[in-house]
Order: sequence, then structure tokens, then C-alpha cells
Amino acid sequence: MTTSDIISTTIIFFLIMDPLGNIPIFMSVLKTIEPQRRLKVTFRELLIAYVVLLIYLFFGAYILDVLSLSKEAISISGGIILFLIAIRMIFPTQHGIFGNATAHEPLIVPLAIPAVAGPSIMAVLMLMSTSQPTTPLLLSISIAWVITAAILLAATPLDRLLGERGLTAIERLMGMLLVMMSVQMMLDAWKSLST
Repeated sequence: MTTSDIISTTIIFFLIMDPLGNIPIFMSVLKTIEPQRRLKVTFRELLIAYVVLLIYLFFGAYILDVLSLSKEAISISGGIILFLIAIRMIFPTQHGIFGNATAHEPLIVPLAIPAVAGPSIMAVLMLMSTSQPTTPLLLSISIAWVITAAILLAATPLDRLLGERGLTAIERLMGMLLVMMSVQMMLDAWKSLST
């Protein structure tokens, strides 16, 4: 695997992790958390996501074989979850996107999984790990994660910069984009099943 292959794979992983699209999700979920805890919670969730990605890189194909799950099943279930999240972003309830978040801070779901380590990147990791060497893939996923982490750790200061109205506008716009992405995920899985 050449340097240009590593760069292109890193870009693919970065685009799939979609940190810019995840900023409104992170800000919305963390808005009920005390400001001094937000960076710690964000970093913890990013670390969990990274560990999940590494597990999937090294053991994903075996896990799918044991559970008898296809990549289409993962894509369709991920698309359904993203669709439900997107609908709540566009039409928010009094309990927020992920239900009543006032009692507990988020842990693993929804920030680590499926926001950062979602079904799309898991499927791509599984497919690439069967055809490419592990070390360059590990390097690519690590670089993409570092860039993603830097952007998402800046989400808390952006909350202060944008204000409540700016956050609401971005959240609804991203909700509409997420609807399209989730439908596309399900359509791709359906096409794959029908061929």
C-alpha cells in the first residue's frame, strides 16, 4: 500500500465519520451537561469510538461470521437508526433528540456509536480488512480519528459562538441531510441484496 493509498483511505474514513455533520448531534446531546464536563465527555466518547473501530478492524469479519450478520443487515439497521435520529432533529420534542437526557450523561450511545463509529464505517473497515494489509488501514483510521476528534472537541466552543438559534438552524439542516443519508444507506443495501 503506497502513501497515496493511505491518504485516500484516510480521506474516505474521515468523510464517513463525518465530524462536521456530527457537530450538531454532539452539541444537542451535550447541551444538558455542565459546561466543564462537556470536553471530558466528548473525549471519552471519542476514545470509545476509536476502540470500537479498532475492534472492528481486527475482529469485525469474525464477529459478523459468528452472529451470521450480513453487511446489508448492518446498513439497513444503521439507516433506520439514523432516520429516527434525523426525524427528531427536524421535529424536536421536549425531551430532545435522544429522549430525556437530563438524568444521565451519554455513554457509548449515541455519540460513540452510531455518531462516530457508525455502521457505514464498520462495513467499510470489514470490506477493506479482507483485501488490504492491516497496518496501513490502522494508520489511516488513526489519522482520520485524530482529525475527527479535533473537530468534535471544538464543538463545545462553537456552541457558545453559534448560540441557541444558530444551533437549532444547523441541527434542522443536518437532520434533513441525515434523512437523505439514511435513506441512501437503506437503498444501497437493498440494491446489494437484489443483485
